[in-house]
Amino acid sequence: MAWSSAARHLGPRDRFIGWSAQARRRNLRYLAYNTRFLILPWVEVPHLASHLLGHMARGLSADWGRFYGHRIYYLETFVDPARFRGTCYLAANWIPLGLTTGLGHAARTKKPNRPKKQVLGYPLVKNFRELLAVRP
Repeated sequence: MAWSSAARHLGPRDRFIGWSAQARRRNLRYLAYNTRFLILPWVEVPHLASHLLGHMARGLSADWGRFYGHRIYYLETFVDPARFRGTCYLAANWIPLGLTTGLGHAARTKKPNRPKKQVLGYPLVKNFRELLAVRP
């Protein structure tokens, strides 16, 4: 499992949070992106994937705070619906938010240049919208 900083512009997530462009630029650091999640095929433990996601969600903010000096309030990931269903994320109560545009971060045209992916989000605190929309 690997985590990194969140994508700068992500329509489904930004609409779900409801923040302004200025608030997004200021507070994007309070989000973390699950870049990799792999359980090897020969590992057969019932509910392992959703258990690991829940465990990570409970401890990641504190770990992030120790390393980067601030906690995080929201998690996100992408799932390619042509290849995966995202069942483990759904079982761990992640929220499906919609599809990406397929443009990528460095797109020079308005034409999709990669597969559209399902965006999933997971708030770590109840008042995440308030914290992300106004926190200085």
